[in-house]
Amino acid sequence: MSVPEAVPGGPLPQRIAMLSFHTSPLAPLGGRETGGMNVYVLEVARGLAALGVTVDVFTRRTDEAGAEVEEFAPGARLVQVTAGPEERIEKEDLLPYIGPFVEGVDAFRARHGLEYEAIYSHYWLSVVAGDLLAARWGAPHAGMFHTLGDVKLRARASESERPERLEAERRLVHRLDRIVAATEHERQLLRQIFRVDGGKVAVIPLGVDLRMFTPRPQAKARARLGLDPERRSVLAVGRIEPLKGLDILIRAIGQLQSRVPVDLLVIGGDERAASEVARLQAIAAEVGAGSTVRFLGPKPHESLADWYAAADVVAVPSFYESFGLVAVEAMACGTPVVASRVGGLASTVVDGRTGYLVPWRCPEPFAERIELLLRNEPLRLALGAAGVERMRAYDWSAVAARVGATLAALVEEHRRGLAS
Repeated sequence: MSVPEAVPGGPLPQRIAMLSFHTSPLAPLGGRETGGMNVYVLEVARGLAALGVTVDVFTRRTDEAGAEVEEFAPGARLVQVTAGPEERIEKEDLLPYIGPFVEGVDAFRARHGLEYEAIYSHYWLSVVAGDLLAARWGAPHAGMFHTLGDVKLRARASESERPERLEAERRLVHRLDRIVAATEHERQLLRQIFRVDGGKVAVIPLGVDLRMFTPRPQAKARARLGLDPERRSVLAVGRIEPLKGLDILIRAIGQLQSRVPVDLLVIGGDERAASEVARLQAIAAEVGAGSTVRFLGPKPHESLADWYAAADVVAVPSFYESFGLVAVEAMACGTPVVASRVGGLASTVVDGRTGYLVPWRCPEPFAERIELLLRNEPLRLALGAAGVERMRAYDWSAVAARVGATLAALVEEHRRGLAS
């Protein structure tokens, strides 16, 4: 799947408000609430600003430090809004602070005499806030859910979801003027589960920074990272939580130890992941991989390209991924991916060409595919090269152009509706 061409929709909006209520796009990656969505918001805001759109990204302030307004690219800035205690709060407990957040965003707009032509909200909490602001401002509202509670439950990627989330998403999919989905699969789910008109959904995949994530010699990457140049390694990157399926991957690594000794390097997690890390370490010890599974903690996003290049295989064993940004970044670096056949991963990883998709949530098929790549170097290199070629269509600038065209069309529709 390639990034769709931008469709005509009139001139780009002059100024938009992006909402990322529960997490800042500038927060370090790998924490419980930081991952692909943070990268998306940051890169799309930068891309839109490069096209001439002034972008304000609003987020809830989580500490007293830092300026209220921080420009992170020419024409794009982060605005921290005080809404509730200025401390980190679990996103499951943030619903009561949406009202104060809305008031804070509107007060900022009024104080600076600004007018936003469109709102682009991210994750259901932001969409709730955006719905209130859209009514107040009379502005069109686009939203990207990134994950949907009903979809996670159906995929058994979550044991339970809060009723407030399920109710809000079921209501807001029909309230939004436009829904942005990362894959055609997601558009079909919106139609099947919520009866959303497919024409209301713009399919725009996530992207990858092809200047940052590019092939590089494995030996040099390992030397820079201080890794043993002779050890084979599998890499997993992302939040450390049950949804990510790392227990399955660890059991697969345990099965491989007697046949193809390999290290599993896990990047991600913060102090709140300590209990899950302890559970996973116990599993590693149980399967005889205690000394070969290494939890490295979060790493700066700009350092990940070396980690991808240093690895022989990148594994994404998640129970659900709306897109799978880690897989895209790994393929852009020329490293083949072994991933679960779920959600957006089934759209980005081409089975047998850029990596392998595993349809079963059990260790054996992961071990089998990883072993195949570790034993067959020409195959591993060929799949890596195919991944690099495929990712050329996923440059963030193309994604931002498509988002800009979608917002332009939305603004034009809104103006025509006001004039009629």
